[in-house]
Amino acid sequence: MLKLLVFPSRILVALALAALCVAPFALAQQPSSQQPQAQQSAPSQQPATSGQQSDQSQEPAETLKVNVNVVSLFFNVKDKHGALIPNLTRDDFEVLEDGKPQTIRYFNAESNLPLTLGIMIDSSGSQRNVLDMEKEVGGAFLKRILTDKDLAFVIDFNVDATLLQDYTRDVRLLQKALNSVKINAGFTTGPLPGAGGGPVPTAPGMTRGTVLFDAVYLGAHDMLAKEVGRKAMILLTDGQDEGSQLKLKDAIEAAQKGDVIVYVLLCADRGGYFSSGMSYYGEADMDKLTKETGGRVINVGNKFDKLKEAFDQIASELRSQYNIGYTPTNIKLDGSYRKLEIKNKENYKIQARSGYYASRNQD
Repeated sequence: MLKLLVFPSRILVALALAALCVAPFALAQQPSSQQPQAQQSAPSQQPATSGQQSDQSQEPAETLKVNVNVVSLFFNVKDKHGALIPNLTRDDFEVLEDGKPQTIRYFNAESNLPLTLGIMIDSSGSQRNVLDMEKEVGGAFLKRILTDKDLAFVIDFNVDATLLQDYTRDVRLLQKALNSVKINAGFTTGPLPGAGGGPVPTAPGMTRGTVLFDAVYLGAHDMLAKEVGRKAMILLTDGQDEGSQLKLKDAIEAAQKGDVIVYVLLCADRGGYFSSGMSYYGEADMDKLTKETGGRVINVGNKFDKLKEAFDQIASELRSQYNIGYTPTNIKLDGSYRKLEIKNKENYKIQARSGYYASRNQD
């Protein structure tokens, strides 16, 4: 309609008559050209239908371009023995947000969707007797699970979190990164500058030992949150955080906001490292981290066969997920936390994240 403004003056009378007919529509369009960013700030307004456009001249044009907010959930279904249950349908599930039933918009039981994976390996002193085992079994796992559509990265953490290998589908590069990990039981203070392949900075201020929570936050917030689709993080650690600048709740929140499923493989020679009188309390933290994000903890100790079996279980779960999408009845994107629950008619166990944050910047 802006083209009307450049018509010659000799048809001014005709233009004036035409303006009487189109003025309401022109007024509705005007804010869109002046404030292009306003499209992102009106999620609660309902789009006008074609029959309403001429009657609602007071409504700005961005109401015609509201993006529908869809919550996507990846989850596993298991029987009472922990076996995966396949071949279920949309009608077998009910989704509740803050206790209120939601309408399922789409349902998918495909196991073929691309996967984005973060391998997080603890290289602190407690891992001295299990690190070589983690490298070998972890490398074999990556070779087995990654396809041409998938991507993975490797971060190790001790007194700092270091990105050893950025996103790639080249298993040889990922295995090379794993094999480069060495035990670092030292201590450092203050931030270190982060660059490609170098230390990822955490906040300054205190002595650090095993910055597990910082590493989870960085892997979720700085890496996986920017990706779309199926996303998972696997931690190889004893679960003990020592000196992270962030708290467990920060790590959980970052994973939930990034739609990241977190698995923890508890690997440690407790009879050796912790026999010196050190207390251990990491397993409870890891249990909370995984339950809140839709993963789980598998305790493997220092046993090669248990670690291999644990990786096999994770591979099966990641390739046997259901995917449900729904549009929330609560349309406010106010950053608040929404509690989620998926119910099954047969009362099977549902392994899914416990909630999400209703943010405008969902990735």
